[in-house]
Amino acid sequence: MELNSKKLESTSRIIYYSISIILCIFLILLSNRIIDDLDKSTERPEVGNFENKLVLGKHQNEVKGLSATQETLSLKEQMVNKTIAAARANYENEKQSFDNWVKTRTTLGSPDKDQEVVVRARRLDEYYKVEQDWRAQLGLIQDQIAGSERKKEGILLAIANEYQLAQKQYEKAFEHYNLQIFLIRLLFVIPILALGIYFFIKFRRHKFWPIYFGFTLFSFYAFFFGLVPYLPSYGGYVRYSVGILLSGGLGYYSIRRIRMYMEQKQSELKSSTQERAKKVYGEVAEKALENHFCPSCGKDFIMKNWEFPLPKITESDAYKVVTDFCRHCGLVLFKKCNTCGHKNFAHLPFCASCGSRPEEKSETSL
Repeated sequence: MELNSKKLESTSRIIYYSISIILCIFLILLSNRIIDDLDKSTERPEVGNFENKLVLGKHQNEVKGLSATQETLSLKEQMVNKTIAAARANYENEKQSFDNWVKTRTTLGSPDKDQEVVVRARRLDEYYKVEQDWRAQLGLIQDQIAGSERKKEGILLAIANEYQLAQKQYEKAFEHYNLQIFLIRLLFVIPILALGIYFFIKFRRHKFWPIYFGFTLFSFYAFFFGLVPYLPSYGGYVRYSVGILLSGGLGYYSIRRIRMYMEQKQSELKSSTQERAKKVYGEVAEKALENHFCPSCGKDFIMKNWEFPLPKITESDAYKVVTDFCRHCGLVLFKKCNTCGHKNFAHLPFCASCGSRPEEKSETSL
């Protein structure tokens, strides 16, 4: 089987990250089950727990009684309306009959003195009086309905106030419940997050780094998806305090690492080129050659054509845009093989032409 180092490197990278992701997924599934069980340790409040059942039951019974009374009065109102309609019809019929009788009656005396006219008029007044009595009774029933409706509205308002009071108490209790859930999750997530950050800082270059990296991914998931959505608002104090601590801690660490790296590079550049050349290893050298930067100072060693001095223009085309020494820190970049004289990148272990290995890294003249 032919060994391809680049293919092996890419394949191993895929395998490593797959291990990290798979481990992270199973840790997330396990943590979700644990968090669900932790949430059940505190009873979730319900609105019904804060309702005054005795007062609400009394008001609701009163509403039912008033509704039944209103229904009875409504039936009476309908019956009275029908009776009034019948009485009105009787009155209209009697009045029409009386008017017709008066027009057709012939008498020698005056009609208003006629005894029969008086009797008929009296009968007509009785029909009218019956209608008026029923209308008076209808007015009493309507007054009773209106009074019952006002009383019912007052009771319904009292019920609404009871529900509103229960809702306020529930919201207060629910905030307290959320705070308890947050503190429980905080006690569970913070050690995981701290451990994940520690693994990332200390073991990111370890030979078993995929396992540590998988745990680090899980710790960030646990924080951002298991804790952050449940941060209580309370004016933003908790949320902003957590944000300040995280940003301050990570910012301090980042600045410190960057400063240490810059100071280390500055200290390295003060040492001799021979000492700096000894610290360049194979992987660093390969990346430096591939990306054409100096492995010591990190500056680009490719020069533009107009940057070359005139005597250098006549050199071979293969090396006309690179320098043998870094023009920024003086480190040797390219040198000739001691065996065959082929020019190689000075920090690779073997000659590209003859395959010989130099005894040591030295800055020999070309």
